[in-house]
Amino acid sequence: MVQLSPRSPATIDLGRARRRRTIIGLTPLIDVVFILLVFFMLASSFLDWRSIALDTPSAGGAGTPLEGTLMVVLATETVRLAGTDMSDAAFERRLEALLAEDKDRRIIVRPGSDVDMQRTITVLDLIAAAGGTNIGLSNPPSAAEGRQP
Repeated sequence: MVQLSPRSPATIDLGRARRRRTIIGLTPLIDVVFILLVFFMLASSFLDWRSIALDTPSAGGAGTPLEGTLMVVLATETVRLAGTDMSDAAFERRLEALLAEDKDRRIIVRPGSDVDMQRTITVLDLIAAAGGTNIGLSNPPSAAEGRQP
C-alpha cells in the first residue's frame, strides 16, 4: 500500500482545484461608462449661440455715404445716440421708434476706448432686438482724436 505524504503532488493539485480565479467581466464596466456618458451629455448646458452680421471698416476703402446713418457711441454705463446720453432701456425704446420709420437705416456703433467687449456685445444685442439689421462697427477713438466722436 502506498501512503501519500502531506507534500505529495496529488495533494497540491487538490489545493489548486479548490481555489478559483475570479474573472472580472467587462460588460458591467462598459455599462457604467455608457451610463456616465449619457448622464454628462444630458446634464451639459449648451449655450444658444447667436450671430450678428457686422460691416467692419475696411482700411483705405471708399466710405459709404453717412446720410441718415445713426451713430451710436458707447460709454461704460451709457449710450449716446444722436448726441444724447441715455440708459440702455431708453436707448432701445428710442431706437425702436427710429427704426419704425425706416427698417433699413444704417447704424454705426463706435465703442469708447475704455469700453470692454461684453458691453459692446450687449448693445449690439439691444440693436438687434430693436430690429436693426444694417449694423456697422467703427474703431474706437484714438488718444489723438479725443473722446468726442
